[in-house]
Amino acid sequence: MPSLANTVPDVMKAIDPKEPGGPDVLILCDRPVPRPGRDEVLIKVSAAGVNRPEVMQRQGKYPPPPGAPSILGMEIAGTIVAVGEGVGQEQIGQPVCALISGGAYAEYAVAPFGQCLPVPVALTMIEAAAIPETLFTVWTNLFERGYATEGDTVLVHGGTSGIGTMAIALCNVFGIDIIVTAGSKAKCEAALSLGATHAIDYKTEDFVERVAEITNGKGVAVVLDMVGGEYVPRNLKCLADDGRHVSIAVQAGATATVPLFEIMRRRLTLTGSTLRPRDTAFKCLVADELARTVWPHVEAGQVKPVIDRVFPFAEAPAAHARMEAGEHVGKIVLTME
Repeated sequence: MPSLANTVPDVMKAIDPKEPGGPDVLILCDRPVPRPGRDEVLIKVSAAGVNRPEVMQRQGKYPPPPGAPSILGMEIAGTIVAVGEGVGQEQIGQPVCALISGGAYAEYAVAPFGQCLPVPVALTMIEAAAIPETLFTVWTNLFERGYATEGDTVLVHGGTSGIGTMAIALCNVFGIDIIVTAGSKAKCEAALSLGATHAIDYKTEDFVERVAEITNGKGVAVVLDMVGGEYVPRNLKCLADDGRHVSIAVQAGATATVPLFEIMRRRLTLTGSTLRPRDTAFKCLVADELARTVWPHVEAGQVKPVIDRVFPFAEAPAAHARMEAGEHVGKIVLTME
């Protein structure tokens, strides 16, 4: 049986749409407070990050993985108020942030304890809630699948998105030059102010030509792409020999035509991943790695998420509308307190 703090109620407010739709379906409803199972903790949620997969889930385009709650939301920050079997009682009261498969848009959420990271004094709860999804994604794709390392130059599309701003922060810490693309002069200026080495306005400039100019024709070691479609063959032109192309989303199309002989001749690698369906064991391993390699920089205040806007929990429709408008720079966060 889980050990519950005395203050845990039986019912909570949550956002759990009955059917797909626009932002207006994101209304508060009553749901039972979940109970943590083995190796899990119950977290009283202070804040939850808003992510594009949640917009897609709300639209009916991205169902939650098997076994995940239908309540929206994949990242939270809050305080542990109950522990399941296998987790020590001393964890009750600890502030943590966590990547979860669903259930974040609620007053309480369950997380595997191995996917939790401690919230250091350098972060507010709002900032902590804006870290897990982008940090896990950028680390596993740009650094693990893409093998980005000190001295490299990389290209990241969507430079002012949550993913893009986290990539800038990590590249700054690990000595990597980062070229980003963004859709306006103002967004490019914002990316440069956050530490991007170069920013390309893809609406007025050809990013393939600009990357060639910036790298003196050499190309980049890694491309982190969330666009897909016709961007893929263009991205390949940006890669140096032995370069790696990592796909993490397909916002402009799930298929692409690629020049196979060019891939062979230049020894290019095409890879990619989706994080949400990966099992708990994998995500716990990533959390352990992040605790060792990145979290010291978080604790030192050297890695912080960029917060675009914070909305009260009841204003989740406005938060999703902000995400869909595409004008945000950094992360959108819901606050439950």
